[in-house]
Amino acid sequence: MTTYFTSDTHFGDPRVLRIDRRPFPDLATHDAALVENWNAVVAPDDTVWHLGDFALGPPPERVRALLAALNGHKHLIVGNNDGPATLTAPGWLSVAHYAEIDVDGQHLVLCHYAFRTWNRMGRGVVNLHGHSHGKLKPATRQYDVGVDAREFRPVTLETIRSTRRRRATI
Repeated sequence: MTTYFTSDTHFGDPRVLRIDRRPFPDLATHDAALVENWNAVVAPDDTVWHLGDFALGPPPERVRALLAALNGHKHLIVGNNDGPATLTAPGWLSVAHYAEIDVDGQHLVLCHYAFRTWNRMGRGVVNLHGHSHGKLKPATRQYDVGVDAREFRPVTLETIRSTRRRRATI
């Protein structure tokens, strides 16, 4: 079992095509590509922490269908665009605004929003967030896991770390 992180899928939200300039011709293609990308990396027994803004706009039955189509055991950290259809959809193992978990010996602070400071920051704890759509300047031990920053797919902690290292050495 592997643990993955993602954020800001914005399923059913036409604004992401315009505002975030996602490279999809229409919303149906966008949603289908994100589901395909997710399932290409996440196995049914893996765990996925979705750090907010799962869906905005589709009716509750579409939200439920999207969630059911995605592999893995899914947890939601609530984002500013997560409405009742997302929050009450069956398929989430947990729904919270904030979480602290350990993955591969690393303590993580999870929230939809990037923090300036967080619990045990000075002791090596890492903050994973979404919301900024890859537009914030990177900070030490803080990583944007949103699909705009992560090739439109969930990523592991190791991938997150290796991507930052690779960028830093260029």
